[in-house]
Amino acid sequence: MVQQSTEWPPLSAASAASRSLADEAYRFVRREILAGRIAQGDVVAEAPLAQQLGMSKTPVRQALQALHREGLLEAGPRRQLIVRGISEEHKREVHDVREALESLVVRRACAQMALEDIDYLRLLLIRQKRAVDARDEEAFIELDEEFHLYMAAASGLPLVERFLNTLRGFVRVMRAGSTRSPGHLEAVYREHVAILDAIEARKPARAVKALRDHLAEHSY
Repeated sequence: MVQQSTEWPPLSAASAASRSLADEAYRFVRREILAGRIAQGDVVAEAPLAQQLGMSKTPVRQALQALHREGLLEAGPRRQLIVRGISEEHKREVHDVREALESLVVRRACAQMALEDIDYLRLLLIRQKRAVDARDEEAFIELDEEFHLYMAAASGLPLVERFLNTLRGFVRVMRAGSTRSPGHLEAVYREHVAILDAIEARKPARAVKALRDHLAEHSY
């Protein structure tokens, strides 16, 4: 199973605490953007966020700078940071790049993904099915993200994993607030099963087709 690296360069206690707070602020703001609670075009300001999170403005500033680098935030009037608006052209670009990267992932997965990693993805799908049955869309989306990113990591493509993490942020911003059919979660789950079945069977053409069908129809 893929192990996440926990090794960091040595830091002073103060620097480590600052990074921890910046990570906390980053996760909070990113989650609010992806959930649509901070909408496209909204100003994201340091001072109110720092007050809401109970921390100084410095780690909040670091978090917002990271989100700006990722592209989820952009410069607005008076040098304020706002949630990026997603044009139709940008949507097409995101889809095309994501399809290219994830096609690479499933091909590599068919060639070399370890059985223990396939087993872990099966466990993720069991948890996704439970989220479907409970109609827990928030839990389902988190598991959806883990499924796609874990495939990249377990296929030995850490750079692709990083790129996909950013692209998935754009996808979720684009789809925030959209109306989905009652059977949407079940359909996404079944598409994930089809992708993983093809990977386990070591059938790259079938895996790529299942992936492209998934991205075209129902993915987050």
